[in-house]
Amino acid sequence: MIRKACVLAALLCSPAVFAAHSGTGVAFVHGTGKQTNAYNDYWQPTMVNTVRQGLVNQSNYVVINCDFEQYMWDSRAAGCLASQLTSFINSKNITDLVVITHSNGGNVMRWIMSNPTWDSRYPNIISKIRWVNALAPSSAGTPLADAVISGNVFESALGWLLGYKSDAVRMQQVSWMAYYNQNNLNGTSGRPALPKGFWNVVGTDVETAVWDGDSYCGGYSLNVGLEVTQAWLNSCSDGFLECNSQRAAGNLWFYDTDRMAGDEPLSHNQSRRACFGLQNILRDDL
Repeated sequence: MIRKACVLAALLCSPAVFAAHSGTGVAFVHGTGKQTNAYNDYWQPTMVNTVRQGLVNQSNYVVINCDFEQYMWDSRAAGCLASQLTSFINSKNITDLVVITHSNGGNVMRWIMSNPTWDSRYPNIISKIRWVNALAPSSAGTPLADAVISGNVFESALGWLLGYKSDAVRMQQVSWMAYYNQNNLNGTSGRPALPKGFWNVVGTDVETAVWDGDSYCGGYSLNVGLEVTQAWLNSCSDGFLECNSQRAAGNLWFYDTDRMAGDEPLSHNQSRRACFGLQNILRDDL
């Protein structure tokens, strides 16, 4: 209901909104890790190509490839993101930008939105954003980051997710994110609001029944690894992040089981893939 009210307000306050549709674009911002081909390796083609069908001009999309093994403010993280978003906005004449983030990508995006004076490119990016759709954002960190930094060993299947003691993982320790949320980032309780909407899709569980075809969406072995790591988390989690972390900044858009086909939950791996109709919801949101 809150999101619908924001859409209505935008329509009422922006008479030229329909004329601007050809200038609408979408950006896909990956999570922890150093990506060089996030289109194939992180999101996969079905996810990206389904979502961009919601655009008037389906070529108005960009898949970000940056080094998110760094702290969010690092030039290789936020600086790289700002550079690629700026190039996209300028080359495609984007006037209305929907940003889709996953996991730690939400933190990097929130850094840009919270610190407009940090980089001269930030204000223009912020001005073009309609809103951010944050898929399973790690806004309050995760106990798994604490476990990795303290030396616990996880399933090798989680290498893509945790990065093994990178600065990004160190940053996502629970106490560290609490500090950043209190001092450097906006959008959490008691802090200034973000300049544009930050809408969370929250993953609540991991299912890996070998006889259940739904458990294979996004990669069965990755989902099994996430089910193992649920032992470090509370009962509401996507295998990497607890629900309260995913909801810590911005506003709730929806919980997975409220909107996914068959009331399926989204593991942390599935929330970046074309699973259970997520791709269609993101497409229709454009």
